Amino acid sequence: MGIDPGYHRCGFGVLEGAAGAVRVLGSGVIQTEAGRPLCERLNHLAQELDAQLLKWRPDGVAVEEIFFTKNAKTAIGVAQARGVVLQRCASGSLPVHEYAPTMVKSQLTGNGRADKKQVEFMVRKFVELNDEKRLDDELDAIAVALCHSQRMDVPEVLR
Repeated sequence: MGIDPGYHRCGFGVLEGAAGAVRVLGSGVIQTEAGRPLCERLNHLAQELDAQLLKWRPDGVAVEEIFFTKNAKTAIGVAQARGVVLQRCASGSLPVHEYAPTMVKSQLTGNGRADKKQVEFMVRKFVELNDEKRLDDELDAIAVALCHSQRMDVPEVLR
């Protein structure tokens, strides 16, 4: 399972298989209600994430690290949401693998500074997705899961 953490929208993507033969079992976005206190939003995230972990029962979770923006308030909120994600995975005894956004982009596109459109193009190239519109958070979570899948197929010496 790949997760793109966020306190407003938290993307997830569940893959099956190994690099070269991967398919998406399910994906989506956990959304919290804007305007609600942050503690309530984080609690909602925890409850919904628990439901997804129970539904999909992943072998492990790949989580995107924080990309710091100029907006400190947003970065702090995302960091708190990421903490919820890590804690819920730990409480389920799931192995967690963390990847920087530049690593995910580099792994999928060959360019650590690739834009959202390039990442989406490569995600759709690696896995079959229907043509419906998907939020960036969902596509990013699938990208994180793909990155992990590809890196696990490479001998540790070469990672």
